[in-house]
Amino acid sequence: MRAAVVSTFGGPEAVEVVETERPEPGPTQVRIKVAAAALNPVDAGVRAGFFGGAGKRIGLGWDVAGTVDAAGLATAWSVGDQVVALDPGIVRPLGSHAEYVVVEADAAATAPATVDAVHAATLPLNGLTAAQALDLLELTEGQSLLVTGAAGAVGGFAVQLAAHRGISVTALAREADEELVRSLGAAHFTAGDAVAAAGFDAVLDAAVLGEPALEWVRDGGGYVGVRPGGEPAPVRGVRTAAVAVTADGARLAELAGLVDEGVLTLRVAEAFSLDDAAKAHARLAAGGVRGRLVVVP
Repeated sequence: MRAAVVSTFGGPEAVEVVETERPEPGPTQVRIKVAAAALNPVDAGVRAGFFGGAGKRIGLGWDVAGTVDAAGLATAWSVGDQVVALDPGIVRPLGSHAEYVVVEADAAATAPATVDAVHAATLPLNGLTAAQALDLLELTEGQSLLVTGAAGAVGGFAVQLAAHRGISVTALAREADEELVRSLGAAHFTAGDAVAAAGFDAVLDAAVLGEPALEWVRDGGGYVGVRPGGEPAPVRGVRTAAVAVTADGARLAELAGLVDEGVLTLRVAEAFSLDDAAKAHARLAAGGVRGRLVVVP
């Protein structure tokens, strides 16, 4: 089978498509014939060597949408099931940017029925990150939340999920993105300079602003970032944490259900063939992408 990997770190040109053996699932695993797999900033970080692994062949891709092709004896999945899954891992020989990928059975969920595989592939990593970040904040209906980077993938899901829970969401984004984030459910919008100081019950910092974002949280409120270990130190009783996303098929199934209910919007910027994986990385590096880039084997 073919797979996108990096053998030496560098820019988009470091991505190569190689022939490799098709992986075999263990008793608690399923093999998915990949229909689509999203490209995320973490893949660019792996490609550039931010996470180490020098001297190894490293696979790319965490998100996957496709069809169960083989299933271990200790799983409830059947060949032919349409699924989405998160396959997390920084330094491993294969990722989801491949023709086949093996994941733990409990990492997979039935794919949304109302969207195609290209759109479904944008859900697992960023949807689970947003949901698990909101869990850490423990907000209740009627409380206030500021989402930074609200027009991005994680931020957009966070806006929609929080608004669905009855939380009053203020979106921080570029002025050109106001219409977009309001359409996602943000009750209020700010481009940055007009953020009220120390007024929100919590901040979900998808833009990785760090310490400056704490000024917008009330005393005793909450802050959650999206870079594990990169959260600022607590101040004024503000709890600080960062989400380290984990695979969770049950939670992913809930998110897929919200897609089918129209609560969550899946945004695709552009799709690339697996052979053009390096071009997809170049597009990501160019910036200004709204929605996810997707690799299609």
